[in-house]
Amino acid sequence: MSLNPPIRHWSGQRVWIVGASSGIGAALARALLVRGARVAASARSADRLATLGATLALPLDVRDADALAAAAGEVRASLGGLDLVIYCAGTYAAQRATAFDLRAALAHDDVNYRGALHVLAAALPLLLAQGSGHVSLVSSVAGWRGLPQALAYGPTKAALINLAETLYLDLSDRGIGVSVVNPGFVDTPLTAQNRFAMPALLTPDEAAAAMIRGWERGRFDIHFPRRFTLALRLLRYLPDRAYFAAVRRLTGM
Repeated sequence: MSLNPPIRHWSGQRVWIVGASSGIGAALARALLVRGARVAASARSADRLATLGATLALPLDVRDADALAAAAGEVRASLGGLDLVIYCAGTYAAQRATAFDLRAALAHDDVNYRGALHVLAAALPLLLAQGSGHVSLVSSVAGWRGLPQALAYGPTKAALINLAETLYLDLSDRGIGVSVVNPGFVDTPLTAQNRFAMPALLTPDEAAAAMIRGWERGRFDIHFPRRFTLALRLLRYLPDRAYFAAVRRLTGM
C-alpha cells in the first residue's frame, strides 16, 4: 500500500533538486529532464550546474538560509509552483572517536542536517499554500544504526530519517507527500575516498532510477539496492549485543 500519492507521470512536474552538481543529484536531474520534468537545480558550483541543461540553475550554499529563501522565490516565479523538492546535498569524511574532530563533525551537521532545515524553511510555505507537493530527503543506510568510521556522518543521516518520519506525520493529511531515501553504496565523489570494499556498489544513474521508481510507487522509505539494504534491515533489529558483535565481525573494526 502506498504511503504517498504516487507520481504517475513526470512531464511538466516542477522539481527542485538541492545538491545537483554531481553524483546522485546530477544523475537525478538528467533523468528527470529526459522524462519531461521542469527541473530547478541548486548547488555551490555554477559551472557544474550549467552542464546539466536544467530548466533553472540556482547556485547557492545550503548553509545560507537567505539564499535558499531567495531561490524558493525564483522557483515559484519561474515554474509557477513546486511538485517535488529533493534534498540531496551532503558531505562525508570517515571519522572515529579515537581521532575525534569537532570541526569536521560540525561541518557534517551544517550541510547534511541544517541544510535540510534551511530547505524546509524555504519550501514548506509554498507547499502548504498549494496543499500539494512532495518533500524527499536523501539520507543513507548509515543512519539506520551506528557504524564504524561514521561518527560524523551517521548521526546526521539518522537525524534526516527522524525528520522525514515527523514530517510525514505532520504533512500527509495536508496533501503533501514525504519520503526518505536510504541508498547503500553509490559510486560518487564522496564514496571515492573509501578504502574498503563497498558491496553492491551502484552507479549514480542506477540510484536515480531506483529513486524515481520509489516516488512512482508512493513509497515513504526508498532504499536500494534491496539485495543489500534488506540484509542491513535485519541487522537493524538485532538486540544491541548481537548487533555490535555482528558489525565488528563483518567490518573487522
